[in-house]
Amino acid sequence: MNSEVFQVGELTAVIGDNSADDDHRAGYNGIWSLTHQSSQRNLFVPAYAGWNLEHIFDGYTNGSAEVFYEPRHAPMAFHRLSDNQAELYQPPTPTFHLESWTRFKLVAPYYIDVDFRCLAHQPLFKGNYIGLFWASYINAPLDKSIYFQSENGYWAQLCTQQHNNESTVCHLDDQTQLTFSQDYHNALFRNLSPFRYQLPLFYGLFEDLAWVVMFDRTEGIRLTHSPSGGGSNQQYQTTNPAWDFQLIVPNYQVQTEYGFKARLVYRPTCSRRAILDEYYQWRKLIDLGY
Repeated sequence: MNSEVFQVGELTAVIGDNSADDDHRAGYNGIWSLTHQSSQRNLFVPAYAGWNLEHIFDGYTNGSAEVFYEPRHAPMAFHRLSDNQAELYQPPTPTFHLESWTRFKLVAPYYIDVDFRCLAHQPLFKGNYIGLFWASYINAPLDKSIYFQSENGYWAQLCTQQHNNESTVCHLDDQTQLTFSQDYHNALFRNLSPFRYQLPLFYGLFEDLAWVVMFDRTEGIRLTHSPSGGGSNQQYQTTNPAWDFQLIVPNYQVQTEYGFKARLVYRPTCSRRAILDEYYQWRKLIDLGY
C-alpha cells in the first residue's frame, strides 16, 4: 500500500508516499488529505498534499526537476505502524544521498504529532549546509495568511503579494546566511521577509477551523509563505496558498542524525490565547520526554 486512511478523534487523515493514486498526483507525499468532522472539505489541495517534503537543497547543486524536487522523485516507502501511526521512509536519495524518516501519530481529539529524522551519508552539500523544505498546499481558504508572534511578542500577519517575494521568516536569533551560486534557481527559501518570529509556531484559518503548526525548537526552523504555490481553484475563483517551512542545518556532519518534532493542530477556530496554551501544554509533554 502507498497510503492509508486514519481516523482518530475528530480527524480523518490520508497519509501516503510520493506515488500517484487516482486524483492524487505523483510526487506529493505526507498528508494527502485532512478533514475535520465539522467540514467535508479537505484542508489540502486534493491533487497535492500537506507536509510534503519538497526540496533538498545546498544552494549550488542545480539540475532538472528530479534534482530540484528530489524528495518528490526519489523512491519513498509508506509503512502503517498501528491504527494511529504511519511512517514515510526515503532511502539515501540519488543526488544528495540523504536518508530520512517521517513518523506521523494521530492523537485525539485533533492532533498529529510528527517526528522527522535525517542522515547525510556523503559530504555532497556544496554550501556546507543541509536545506530541507516542506510545502502544505491549502485548498482555497478565504484568508491566505499565516500568523505568528513577531520579535516584540505582537502577532504578525504574513500574506505575501507574489510567489518568491519576501517569502521566508527566520527566528529572531537566526544569524545563518545561506549562500547560493549565481545560476541557482530562484526559490521561496532564497527570499527573506523583514519579519522575525519569536515562538516556533504559526497558524492559518480554514473555514471555521484553525490549522496550527508548532515545533520543538527554533534552531534551523524557518517559516515560509506563498500566495499561489498550490495553483488555482476554479470553483472558488482564487489561488491556493502554500503554508510552508524549512529546516536548515549549517556546518553539517555526515553520518550524524538531524531532525525535529512538531505538533499539528486542526481544531475549531479559537482565541490566540488558546493557541498559545496548546503550544505550552505540548512543550510540557516534550520536556517530560514525550
